[in-house]
Amino acid sequence: MKMMIIGPQGSGKGTYADRLSEKFGIPHISTGEIFRENIEQKTELGKKIEKFVNSGLLVPDDVTMKVVEERIKKPDCKKGFIFDGFPRTIKQAEELEKISPLDVVLYLDCPEWLLVKRMSSRITCKNCGKIYNLLNVKPKKEGVCNDCEGKLVVREDETPEAIKMRLKEYEKGTKPLIDYYDKKGILKRFYNDVFERSPEECVSKILDILGVKK
Repeated sequence: MKMMIIGPQGSGKGTYADRLSEKFGIPHISTGEIFRENIEQKTELGKKIEKFVNSGLLVPDDVTMKVVEERIKKPDCKKGFIFDGFPRTIKQAEELEKISPLDVVLYLDCPEWLLVKRMSSRITCKNCGKIYNLLNVKPKKEGVCNDCEGKLVVREDETPEAIKMRLKEYEKGTKPLIDYYDKKGILKRFYNDVFERSPEECVSKILDILGVKK
């Protein structure tokens, strides 16, 4: 299965992608993580990406597509993959069609109040970037990442006011992409307006929407 998960910040893209990746036995691919790894390892690609990041610019589509194409050629993608937050634009979506068309796009549709509540309770690992939530996805040890034992911090851009601004920008930029995949007939919508619902419950409902046996 070749799949993409799309949704606003705080909708659970990474959380659900990790669990679905394990369920289907296919890799969870985040272009953001690939960019960070290349920057940290000081690869030639990383140096190029860092210049754009340091200038406050988005990584150009041609660079992003090269990264994606190289990644999905690896052996672990033979049975498929799950993209988290990619593609971000219609142009990227059209380029991906030429390389490896998607089978399904899962749209995580959440109301603003839930996203603000969830994101303002988030803490992020300063080392590996893994996200936790103090309300329902807590780390095993307070202030410490389960995976790498890095320090957990609150991001400056996750105040309620900053979150609302980010959501408006997201809606403006992403709606065309949602419409694009809806017209192709591969968009599946998971509407989640229950804050207390656990990630496991959400994944169970997502599997129902995808028509997959549990």
